[in-house]
Amino acid sequence: MKNPAVTFAIVVGEHSGDTLGAGLMQQLQLSYPDAKFIGIGGPKMLALGFESLYDMEELSVMGVFEVLGRLRRLLHIRKSLTDYFTLNKPNVFIGIDAPDFTITLEGRLKAQAIKTVHYVSPSVWAWREKRVFKIAKATNMVLSLLPFEKAFYDKHQIPCTFVGHSLADDIPLVSDKHAARQALGLSSSAKILALMPGSRGGELSRLVEPFLQTAKQLLKSEQAKAFELEFVVPMVSDKRAEQFNQLHQKIAPELNVKVIIGKTQQVMAASDCLLTASGTVTLEAALVKRPMVICYKFNPLTYHMFKGFVKLKWFSLPNLLVNKSLVPELLQAAVTVDNILPLVEERLFEDQSALNQAFMDIHLMLKQNASEQAAKAVIDLL
Repeated sequence: MKNPAVTFAIVVGEHSGDTLGAGLMQQLQLSYPDAKFIGIGGPKMLALGFESLYDMEELSVMGVFEVLGRLRRLLHIRKSLTDYFTLNKPNVFIGIDAPDFTITLEGRLKAQAIKTVHYVSPSVWAWREKRVFKIAKATNMVLSLLPFEKAFYDKHQIPCTFVGHSLADDIPLVSDKHAARQALGLSSSAKILALMPGSRGGELSRLVEPFLQTAKQLLKSEQAKAFELEFVVPMVSDKRAEQFNQLHQKIAPELNVKVIIGKTQQVMAASDCLLTASGTVTLEAALVKRPMVICYKFNPLTYHMFKGFVKLKWFSLPNLLVNKSLVPELLQAAVTVDNILPLVEERLFEDQSALNQAFMDIHLMLKQNASEQAAKAVIDLL
């Protein structure tokens, strides 16, 4: 018997959420082929028939002072969505990541007797732990990507389903470096370093310079002289590529880099080492099984305001998942060429087989048919 038409409201705030949303949509469409999907989505969701009421880029902002500059617009969007979904009640609302925006929205809609799901737990186990009570009040179900998150919610008796990560399902256990290079038109013999300064405008503005300066110094190093060395820069969109190109011309116009748009995972597979911003991309890199050096710089005021509240030894997903220092991390003032260069040299020119085995263990742990599990949890809630 055919399921009746239902409406799924979904809001995502960045490209990693768009990937999760698209996977969830595909699975829900198997059970509800006539379903309507509406809210805020990215390009992958739009390609599946999603109706986006606002551009996803409007929510793609991180940091207290960055948010303050766009607070009026963000509040307007959230109120508009609250009003729209109160009037046009969906069968379920799913907020994917972007917790400071979506959890409040979930709470308002739940108060209107709309079932709500939060997909991707915020880092309540790391800082601002009391947010867990707001999440409990705002949602009917949390869908967690990481196993230790479910244990945290279970402790607080909050409904949570561990679904694994769709990236672990989508990325093959072995990523073919030669095939990726052929597909991208890259050298089969060169050592390739991917420079990955982030998917947000603020990240690029802070990380492009130390990344490019590191690449310049790497060309001068003794180890590098024995190799043909190439630099590749994957960008998530034309807008970010344009921002990178402007910074590149200002900072290091003499440095030869190849910018590739929309093929981040393939660029990672083609590379020997990644110099990357923090975020979901570090998990993707671990699943592709490439060594990496992770850097992050917040707006200075944001960093000084919150550094005392964070309880974590590490900030990157690979290290958090294994609870040890698997890959090097540099934060804020430590993001300097002098610190980055030796870490990149070690991972670019030395054997990394032990690291690859650790990455394989992470891959197998998270490979749980995540989109299918998430869709099942949503359907069970319906």
